[in-house]
Amino acid sequence: MPATSANCGPGFDTLGLALELHNDFELAEWDRVQVDIQGEGAGRLPRDERSLVVRGARLVHEAAGRPFRGLRVRQVNRIPPSRGLGSSASAWLGGMLGANALLGAPLERPALLALAVQQEGHPDNVAAALHGGLTVTCWDADVRAVVGLPVPAPLRFAVLVPDREASTAEARAALPPGYSRADAVFNVGRVALFLAALAGERWELLGAAMADRLHQPYRSRVLFPWLDAVVAAAKEAGALGAALSGAGPSVLALTREAEAEAVGRAMQSALARERLGSRTLVLEADRHGARVATLAGEFSD
Repeated sequence: MPATSANCGPGFDTLGLALELHNDFELAEWDRVQVDIQGEGAGRLPRDERSLVVRGARLVHEAAGRPFRGLRVRQVNRIPPSRGLGSSASAWLGGMLGANALLGAPLERPALLALAVQQEGHPDNVAAALHGGLTVTCWDADVRAVVGLPVPAPLRFAVLVPDREASTAEARAALPPGYSRADAVFNVGRVALFLAALAGERWELLGAAMADRLHQPYRSRVLFPWLDAVVAAAKEAGALGAALSGAGPSVLALTREAEAEAVGRAMQSALARERLGSRTLVLEADRHGARVATLAGEFSD
């Protein structure tokens, strides 16, 4: 299950990008709940009924009208939790897709996506994780649409992952109750410019295209006062554009392959000047999305 970066700057709750960083989930029917976790978050994520993987699996059983008796889960986490990289979307979908496979696939993927959106509250991360690539989502009472767009091959993604965590709830709480017409028009234009720049490989437009007035200014003011300095450092080092990844605190920078490592180092140095530790990842887009495989025999050890 791939990591995801939502928003890409101006596409608040509508754009999602899948990245080549994965969590793996292995599920088996069991007479009780047992969850084994390796990797990121292993020391603090729940290993009982509170696990998002288990909760997702239970929801699939309920939707399919099947009894839920228990589940054995083994997960290997590579996506840092609570960093704006879609770790919760990965867990929900891991449980849902795995349980659906165990039950003989009674639910189609659109139904699984709808279940996941109900739990996440917005479709950007789960749609990108499920389908891969760059996804545009429109999800309201009238329209439920997910459209996948190609990610240009030359692009790389330098991701700054601060040592500190942040919750989606506190990031949402930092947002205002409403916006001006000018700010709404600004973001509509920037989303359109972002998609056009990718389609035409107009790299010189990405810096302006990833600007935003709906969430980044408010979140940076309250939670991430270092964001502007990190974005500026990324651009100075050669990034085509940079923005907060999802609800943060991670930062996503779009780069060419030759500049990717330097951009990562520049962002890390800028954050270090604020006395905050971090690490950087240089990733490609995941163009496939969630993959499900049936393993022969017993639960592997």
